Amino acid sequence: MEGEKASSPQAVWERCFPRNPRRPPVPRPVQVAIRTLHIVAMGMLIGALPYGGTAESLRLWILATLLSGCLLLAIDLWKTGMFLVEGAGAGVILKLVLLGLGNLYPESRLGWYLAAAAVASFGSHMPSGWRHFSFLEWRVMEIKGKGKD
Repeated sequence: MEGEKASSPQAVWERCFPRNPRRPPVPRPVQVAIRTLHIVAMGMLIGALPYGGTAESLRLWILATLLSGCLLLAIDLWKTGMFLVEGAGAGVILKLVLLGLGNLYPESRLGWYLAAAAVASFGSHMPSGWRHFSFLEWRVMEIKGKGKD
């Protein structure tokens, strides 16, 4: 009976989208290191594009950007899946769309990647009321317990 409750749709929802975000699975200094790697790697990619950087010559930076970006997204999703319906998550989704457009239209990749970098910068520094605005509940979610550490 206990196992049935744990796998009920309600239990799965509560595990994936907890009202009170969980603490991050890694300490803050590790998160800062991952974010720093992500910014540096993406900077190398964007900086190399106007000078003819190719997928082959930028393979290390592409892999570093993908790995660090996936880790950052995983950390945010670990805290709570509700991240995806808040302002910060919407910014990440928009950034991924812009990066995808850069791959879909390689002749204008630099512009798409610059737009993605601008969205990412704004998303990282937007007011907390915007960052934690829930499009699902149409209100600012409580910020306490967001698990900054």
